[in-house]
Amino acid sequence: MGNKNDVHNIAPETVLDFLRHTLPFNELDDASLRQLAKHCIIDFIPKGTLIFRQGETEVEHFYLIQKGGVKIYLEDDQGEVTLKDFRGEGEYFGALPIIRNTRANLNVETVEDTFCFLFTKDAFRQLLDSSPRVSQYFLRSLSEKMINTAYAELRHHRVTPRTESALFLFSSQVGSSIKGEPKTIAANESVRRAAGRMAELQIGSLLVTNQAEEIIGIVTDKDLRTKVVAAGLDYQTPVEQIMTSPVQTIPAHAVCFDAMLRMMRRRIHHLAVEKQDKIVGMVTTHDIMLLQGTSPLYLFREILAQRTLAGLHPLARKVPSVVRTLIEEGAKANNITKMITVLNDHILERLLTLIIKELGPPPIPFCWLLMGSEGRSEQTFKTDQDNALIYAWPDNEQKAAEAEEYFKMLSEVAIDNLVKCGYPLCPGEMMASNPKWRMSAPDWRKCFDNWIMTPEPKEVMHSTIFFDFRPGYGNFSLADKLRHHLSATIPKQELFLYHLAQNALEARPPLSFFRNLIVEKDGEHRNTLDLKTKGLVPFVDFARLFALKHGITESNTLVRLQLLNEGGHLTDDMYKETVKAYEFLMQLRLVHQLYMMENDQEPNNHINPANLSDLEKQTLKESFEVVRRLQSHIKAEFRLSER
Repeated sequence: MGNKNDVHNIAPETVLDFLRHTLPFNELDDASLRQLAKHCIIDFIPKGTLIFRQGETEVEHFYLIQKGGVKIYLEDDQGEVTLKDFRGEGEYFGALPIIRNTRANLNVETVEDTFCFLFTKDAFRQLLDSSPRVSQYFLRSLSEKMINTAYAELRHHRVTPRTESALFLFSSQVGSSIKGEPKTIAANESVRRAAGRMAELQIGSLLVTNQAEEIIGIVTDKDLRTKVVAAGLDYQTPVEQIMTSPVQTIPAHAVCFDAMLRMMRRRIHHLAVEKQDKIVGMVTTHDIMLLQGTSPLYLFREILAQRTLAGLHPLARKVPSVVRTLIEEGAKANNITKMITVLNDHILERLLTLIIKELGPPPIPFCWLLMGSEGRSEQTFKTDQDNALIYAWPDNEQKAAEAEEYFKMLSEVAIDNLVKCGYPLCPGEMMASNPKWRMSAPDWRKCFDNWIMTPEPKEVMHSTIFFDFRPGYGNFSLADKLRHHLSATIPKQELFLYHLAQNALEARPPLSFFRNLIVEKDGEHRNTLDLKTKGLVPFVDFARLFALKHGITESNTLVRLQLLNEGGHLTDDMYKETVKAYEFLMQLRLVHQLYMMENDQEPNNHINPANLSDLEKQTLKESFEVVRRLQSHIKAEFRLSER
């Protein structure tokens, strides 16, 4: 640490001003802030000082960086260094060793002259004990067990050592990955000139400019292969005739994970990087793969390259290993479920494309619908199939018969191959292979109208997952029109919403009157609680209920909550605590399932609280308290009596 003479007491007001503008301390009341500020000293630490030595330093203080910066890294038994992170003003270090009561688990070294606010270990622990919100903030990353596992594996080479930049996927900004100014070509230049310029610069794309030197499109090496060479186009053809427009962009401040996700979703390999409305460079899938090492992009490319159904079957089983890498690198649950969704969506798209190639084109337009957790883009490692099929209204009886025969075969072959990919059948047979969930657009509309206009409690309970649908493949407009019909109809149907509200109160949080966790008393899951049905389902039900009430068309739980907040239907405080609690439970579930899979166990949702740290248990209880508050809000909003 810095020289003892560089450690000074500091005026509380100076600390208070900084804390009031720094997460998560800005959520504390004034009295708590002042109490914390009493325990603060300031330390000047010169550039190049090793503050923590991995496995050796006893951590006596929580460090909050006021000015300057540090690098955080691991060192294995052979002395190989793996850079973990850079942290600057308003960021912290030292929390984890204090929480775990261990020595420093990482090396921390200043990269410039740095000033830090230091809070004693006891003061920091007291803060965690007294403020559940602050506890949640520090627990939103990996659980204690996963962190231990990841660090141990890095030290003992049980996973491939990563390059220094490999752990930056969630912290490195896209702007830091660009290599110089963007390269351009005039729209009236020939495709031959474009090919020569790419070869000369050893790059895979050029931005296309007009006479005013404004960027109007992009041309890539793939365009030259597919639109020029393969099509036999004249090499003197102007670039503007083969360019793609408009150019897909991403802000320079976005993290590299977002760039990777955007390219995968849009099936492109180049993004223009924007800063203050000006394109300052390009980022490619190749750049991201070099940055990360074990990248989901490798699996993404492997999926797209498959030419047979049998070749797709083993690829879905690779998703957990990709996700494991993301968890090691500090991904939040929301990012992980997004990645699982994108990969699963691409597997579905490739699978249906190959099946249609074998069966021939469909007689009429159709759309494959995804429901439940698939529809909400919230899949984890073990997700049953929940799907359906909607098709356009046939012109005549012959067309109707052809459609029924074709879509019956398509759905049955698809469901069978999805099982071979590792996606289990839905026990309730809510799948497109069931003729009950394979209908024309008008029939689907009648089905939903029946649930909405003449609601029966049991029917409403069984139909909830259908209201989370999204399009997965085919003609998306069929699904979009159905969704817009529902968003216009449901807000007026008070009885349906009343039954939906009652259903949202069914899953009660497992807390006793004295805030003790309630676990199963006997049976296969003795001494555990079901994190999904008792913890996550109430958040999903709450978001669905109020999204449908207010005509929101999105299906993802976090996006629904965000739109409810932005629309003034959810207070800022309730929104923040709901998101934090939900993300904590999702993270706990994902880490638990990954732990089971790595121990050759079938993943489930049953958590034994005895295996959690005291802080995790406290945060779990507080998350369940949020469920209680959400359900109280439902009771008040829909005038439901205590049950």
